Amino acid sequence: MKALILSGGTGSRLRPLTYTSAKQLIPVANKPILFYAIEALRDAGITDFGIVVGDTAPEVMAAVGDGSRWGIRVTYLRQDVPRGLAHAVHIAEDFMAGEPFVMFLGDNVLKGGVTDFVRRFRETRPDALILLSRVPDPQRFGVAELRDGRVVRLVEKPEVPPSDLALVGVYLFNHRIFEAVRVIKPSWRGELEITDAIQQLVDWGCAVEPHLVEGWWKDTGKPEDVLEANRLLLDTIEPRVEGEVDASELSGRVRIGAGTRVVRSVVRGPVVIGEGCEIEDAYIGPFTSIGDRCRVRGSEVENSVILEGCVIDRVGVRIDGSLLGRGVVLERAPDRPRAISLVLGDQSRARIV
Repeated sequence: MKALILSGGTGSRLRPLTYTSAKQLIPVANKPILFYAIEALRDAGITDFGIVVGDTAPEVMAAVGDGSRWGIRVTYLRQDVPRGLAHAVHIAEDFMAGEPFVMFLGDNVLKGGVTDFVRRFRETRPDALILLSRVPDPQRFGVAELRDGRVVRLVEKPEVPPSDLALVGVYLFNHRIFEAVRVIKPSWRGELEITDAIQQLVDWGCAVEPHLVEGWWKDTGKPEDVLEANRLLLDTIEPRVEGEVDASELSGRVRIGAGTRVVRSVVRGPVVIGEGCEIEDAYIGPFTSIGDRCRVRGSEVENSVILEGCVIDRVGVRIDGSLLGRGVVLERAPDRPRAISLVLGDQSRARIV
C-alpha cells in the first residue's frame, strides 16, 4: 500500500498567512500540519509516499525533503493548477502502479491516526473506504448519504445537505478509482471532484464502505480551525522544560524548548514555547503555541498561535484567539483597547491604538 498526500491548493481562506507560506506548513502545537499526516501514515506501516504539490512546491519540498527523517520515501507529483481532488488522484496513477493507497488531505488533522482504517481496508478489501464525521456545518464539505449502512450518494459542498456526515479528507482506494476519475466531468466549480468519482464507484455497484470517525477531526482551512486544532493537540502534550525558568510560575502541561528564557512570567498550560525564545514579565495563557526565536515582553497572550520570529513588546492588551505569521512585530501605542484578536501574515508590523 502507498500513500498520497495532497499539499497543493492556494489556501485562500487563510490569507494573508498563505500569501507567503503553504497552508499545510502552518504549525499547530509547534509542528507543521503536514507533518501530522506524514506521521499518521508512517505509523500505519506505509513507507512509499507521493506528495502532490503546486505553487508552494519549493517550500513543501524543503520542509519534507526525501522523507528519510521519518523513514519513508517521498516522490513529488506536480499539479500545474488546482483542478480538484480527483485530478490529484489522476496524476498519481503511474506512481501508484496498481497498488491500493490512502489519500490524505495535507491540511487535515485526525485524532488517533489511520492505523485502524488501513487495517480494516486490508482485511475487507473494498474498492473504497471513506471516513465520515458528523459536523454542524456540512455545507462546507463533501457529504455522504447512507441507507441501511451503505453509501448511496455523495455531494460536494451542497446548499441543502442530505446528512450531517462530512467526508473527513482521508480515503482508501484500490485501482478502480482511476477508472472512475477518467469518466467524470468537471463540476460547476470547474474541478474534478473526488465525491463524483466515488459516486461513480457507487453507481457501478462497487464496494464503497463508510466508516464513522470517533473522536475529533479538523480541516484547518480557516483561522478559527487552526486555533481549534492547536487547542486539541496541545491538550495531548507532555510537559518538558529544556530552557531556563527564573522567578516564574509554570502550571499545567507546559513545554519549553532549549535556549528559551522565561523570566518573571506566568505560564499556564497547555502551552508550547519553542527554542531560543525570550519570555519576560509576561502572561502566557492556556492553549497557546509560540514558535522558535520569539520575544514576548510585558504582554499577555492566550489561545493563540504565534509563529517563529515574532515580537510582542509591551502591548498592554491581551492577545487572545490570534494567529500571527512569521516575524510579526506588535508594539505598544499610547491608547489601546481592552482586548484584541488578530490574523497577521508574515513580516507584518502593527501598533495597537
